[in-house]
Amino acid sequence: MNDQQTLKQFIEKEKQQIDQRLKNHINQLKAPPSLKESMNYSLEAGGKRIRPILLLATLKGFNKPLNLGYDVSCALEMIHTYSLVHDDLPAMDDDDLRRGKPTNHKVFGEALAILAGDGLLTHSFQLITSLDYLTAEVKVRLIEKIAEAAGPMGMVAGQVEDMEGEDEDLDVDQLQHIHHRKTGDLLSVALECGAILSSATEEEMSELKSFGKHIGIAFQIKDDLLDVEGDEKQLGKPVGSDESNNKTTYPKVLGMDQAREKLIYHIKSAKDHLNNVDKDTRLLLELADYIGSRSN
Repeated sequence: MNDQQTLKQFIEKEKQQIDQRLKNHINQLKAPPSLKESMNYSLEAGGKRIRPILLLATLKGFNKPLNLGYDVSCALEMIHTYSLVHDDLPAMDDDDLRRGKPTNHKVFGEALAILAGDGLLTHSFQLITSLDYLTAEVKVRLIEKIAEAAGPMGMVAGQVEDMEGEDEDLDVDQLQHIHHRKTGDLLSVALECGAILSSATEEEMSELKSFGKHIGIAFQIKDDLLDVEGDEKQLGKPVGSDESNNKTTYPKVLGMDQAREKLIYHIKSAKDHLNNVDKDTRLLLELADYIGSRSN
């Protein structure tokens, strides 16, 4: 079996684990049924689970049991999903489709969609605090890292800067800064969480974080390219939405050919950082290639 087949099997198997655990976590809540239905709707919309897969692949590389990371992976996916629910709202990107399905607010209304996002975000932290197999010190480190990556110095900041950058002529450095925060921080923190759970050294964590930053930029460049040349059925949303929303994208700033070159550069840079980690990083290396070559 080659490395790509190994990665495909790993993703399929662990995605099933995450999907089922996410559903269980929400269904166990003592919350209004309508709220749980709205939260589950977006969690079950068919995401790639890239952040959980990165965390679990890190554990695998450090030869740690994957059970150690499933719940933290679910917490990260809840945060990612909350951000998508809110991004789709009329006040922000005003999207009607997400992964080929009507967006949350189109099904449940804006008010419940906002509350479902709030519920996903806040429950993610409660979930981590409830894990009796982690020490208090580990829980605090995880929460600190995740809150920083997801909050006003990370993902939320990137979203604000992205909105403020609409109709502006941003250069590639400004664009990269936005996407370091908007996309890269939450991808990086998945690797950092895996490193914390694996008792990695500070040097190893630093290299994994840098790997995640480059992967985050590569992920966004690929998204931008797919918005121009992707297949609507595979994407689950109309192509060309970035242009219609006057968003500054890598193809718009650099052109398609240079955007592709930039994608290759960030994949290579990510791998260079990973090669400084003296562990079994084959799955993570394959994930870097997967992110750069995906079709949705």
